[in-house]
Amino acid sequence: MTEFINRNRRQLTWLIYALAAIALLLFIGDQLAGKKAARIVQTLISGLLVGGVYGLVALGIVVINKASGVFNFAHGWMMVVGGMIFWSFFTVSEISFAGAALLAAATMLMIMTTVSYRNLLERRNLLITAGGALALTLLMTVGGIEWQWLRALTGAFAGAILTGLAVERFTIRPLIGQPFFTAVLMTLAVAEVLHGVTQIAWGTVELNLPVFVDPQTNSRFKPIRLDGLREALGGLAIIRVELVIAFVLALLAFIGFILFFRYTSVGLAMRATSEDQQLAQSVGLRVRVILAITWAVAAFLASIAGVLQGGAVGLSLNISFVALRVFPAVLLGGLESITGALVGGIIIGIVEQFGTLINSSEQVGTNLAPYVVLMLVLVIRPDGLFGEKRIERI
Repeated sequence: MTEFINRNRRQLTWLIYALAAIALLLFIGDQLAGKKAARIVQTLISGLLVGGVYGLVALGIVVINKASGVFNFAHGWMMVVGGMIFWSFFTVSEISFAGAALLAAATMLMIMTTVSYRNLLERRNLLITAGGALALTLLMTVGGIEWQWLRALTGAFAGAILTGLAVERFTIRPLIGQPFFTAVLMTLAVAEVLHGVTQIAWGTVELNLPVFVDPQTNSRFKPIRLDGLREALGGLAIIRVELVIAFVLALLAFIGFILFFRYTSVGLAMRATSEDQQLAQSVGLRVRVILAITWAVAAFLASIAGVLQGGAVGLSLNISFVALRVFPAVLLGGLESITGALVGGIIIGIVEQFGTLINSSEQVGTNLAPYVVLMLVLVIRPDGLFGEKRIERI
């Protein structure tokens, strides 16, 4: 018997996996048997829409990991900071000129010291810094309720770029050459610092971010009612318009990043750096500058996700936990796969919604079901669905 098991260990292992998968599917089917088709369709669509935002959050984490190998645990708090800055410029009719000028100057100085720190005092670079700071200040302080989107987008962009570059400059760059685990712990420290900063600056009360409102009624959109499918589904399925808009915007941001990553010179440099930093540096690429740009891009993606999530469910410190719920999506799709980030996000979004439907408990949907699926997938594909298996030869 022992000899038979040793000789057929691989086949027996796969048989156990198959039986476990069948048992799980039978359990899920039994739990869904008593649910109306309308509720199942509504859950599926809601999971798909929520998963789109999850995919955008996962993209920011994947971008950092792909470029530097660091798993960024501060991404959730970057979402909070970006969303809070957007809220500050979006809900206030008049912005302090001094505050906007300070933010603009700090952002331009950080950008210029990153790109050309050795020649910052040259006349041309000084003019670019001053001109950029002035332009950002004017855009962030333009008055009137009709310009709130311009103010908010400019302020969130400047704040995100400043946050990303500052985190890379003062926390990640000094750790180059240090053990990998040190950088991971540093991102945890950055997360706690950002946590404290947001509490001091904006408090702990949930804020209303009215970005998804009907311009005619100045209130939230009425949900979409699938009345035409009422008879076929045996009930009424209702879809929140906020989730639809957030999904579309997240998808557009995802497509925009892919176009930037593949068809621009900066994106090409980021791809080269992510493949092999030493080789990229040997052909003349400024690897440290590219890594700084990568952190800035990731912070900008986090800000977009923070605004979308805050507009859909409310802006609070709790949206930082979205990044923790997205970690299974990152691992599921593959740590270095951009496509996998979107696919993993959608899968986790659907799994969360169905987990909540089956158990009627949000904790099961968000804290248990995604990790069960992650375990099953990683047992079969340890590198994720789209992850690349790297073979290192010594």
